[in-house]
Formats: sequence, structure tokens, C-alpha cells
Amino acid sequence: MFENIIGNEIIKDTLEKNIKQNKITHSYLMIGIPGIGKKMLAKEYAKAILCLNENKICNNCKSCIEFDSNNNPDCTYIGPSGNSIKIEQIRQLQKSIQEKPIISNKKVYIIDDADLMTKEAQNCLLKTLEEPPKFVIIILIGSNENAFLTTIKSRCMILRFNRLEDFLIKEYLEKNYNEKNITQNILDIAGGSIGKALELKDKQEEYEKIKELINSLEKKDLIDIIQNAEILYKSKDEIKDMLDYINIILLKMAKNNYLYANCIKIVENTKKRLNQNANYDMSIDDMLFKMWEEVN
Repeated sequence: MFENIIGNEIIKDTLEKNIKQNKITHSYLMIGIPGIGKKMLAKEYAKAILCLNENKICNNCKSCIEFDSNNNPDCTYIGPSGNSIKIEQIRQLQKSIQEKPIISNKKVYIIDDADLMTKEAQNCLLKTLEEPPKFVIIILIGSNENAFLTTIKSRCMILRFNRLEDFLIKEYLEKNYNEKNITQNILDIAGGSIGKALELKDKQEEYEKIKELINSLEKKDLIDIIQNAEILYKSKDEIKDMLDYINIILLKMAKNNYLYANCIKIVENTKKRLNQNANYDMSIDDMLFKMWEEVN
């Protein structure tokens, strides 16, 4: 069970025991950074709960077959509507939750990005978590535990996912994508997230250019730095990841030269300016100038 999901073995073992010992909790809260397999594990767990063969995922019963085609009526997936999960969505859940299962003897509701529920939606859900029908299991998935009401957390089994180790990500990318040359640079910015590593695996050349740019701050004059920073100016949609990566480089460089620690503050201020919709090119100009000035 859960063979295709890497890492977080303790959580997988816990859920497998829940299935085999028929001790399934009525509500779970899966917490961890994006891209580490929370949703994948939640779906596999739901499939196992609904499987018509006890203690395993058979992949052959009516429930498993319909689950694989996203047509199992006993599993409901809920995600954000716009930027949040609204009270109307939870009220709709409450209406359907009283209906008995169709194929299995249980029903599973997966609420993804549940940390985006409004306070009103959480309070509404709380009523269901307090007295759910015996055949209902609710799985909440989120990355920000602090966004949940204490009363919500107190009624769930909380499963905290660890970041994945670099070697697991490398093995996964090599096995599933034939990616044998993933660099440490990419692994650093992925930060233990397979999802992030998958986003970045085809952008290694771009990130190498950023590394070269930062390494040249002390070696080149400001005009050269600006001219070689094209990758930053044309990557507005990806600038958050790139600024995070710059800080990873700066943190390593600060071990040999404390001035680079001051550059980290400059990058953080740039993030704030961009979040406040400051002019993009001017913000990058200002960041590069201040960093160059700091180390020269």
C-alpha cells in the first residue's frame, strides 16, 4: 500500500495500520509544504478506505475502477473557489454528507488547500466534525497549520509531513523522468518538495545563470552586472522562486564574507516591494545596485 509515494514512512505506516485494523478516524488533517505528496497520499488512502476488498487496494473492484476514472460517487473532492474555500461550499458538503454511500460502506471527502477556508467556512465545517455520520471520513489538506481554528485541529488526527530528502527526490526524478543530471542548485531551491523539483528540473540553465550573476558581484562593475541580469528582468512570473534561490546562494557565501548576509536583507526588501506592486524593473535595478554597492 502507498508504494508509489516516497518518503514520510511513519505516516504511511500509520494509515496502513488504520486500514488493516479497521481503526479509521473520522477526520484527518494533513499538513506540510506544497509538493511533498499530501494530496496523492490522501487519494490513495481514500481509495483504500472505499475498496470493497478488506485491508488492501485491490484495483479490481467496482469502487477501485471508478475511483481510478474519477467517477466514484463515494469520494468527493473540494478545492478553493477563487482564492478561498467559501461557506457555501461547506454547506453543500453538509447537504450531501447525510446521503448514504452508493458503492462502498463509507464516504470520503477530501478538502484540498483547506487552510484557505474562510473563518465562516471553518466554523460551518466544525459542526460536521463534531457529529459526523459514522460512514463519513473527512481529509483536510493544507500547508499552513496556523490558518486552522484550534477547534478544527482538536477534532482531527494531525499528520505532519516532513520535507523529502534530496536523495529521494533525485531517485524519483531519475526513475520517473529519466532526469539524471539534477543539480544541487535545483535541489536546494526545491527545499524537499518533489512538486517544486518537477517545476524546476527543466530550468537548470536559467538558475545556473543566476548563480553566476551573484558570484560576479565582487568581480564586475555595475554596468556588467545589470547587462548580465536579463534572466531576472524577463522572469517576472517566476521571480519569487528566483529571489528565494538568490538568498540560498547568499547564505552560503555569507559564511566566508559577512557582507553577503546584508545582501539577504536587500533581497527580502525587494520581495516586499514587489508584493506591494512596486515597479518591477526599477525594483530589480535597485536590488542589484544595493547588492553590488554592499560588497564592493
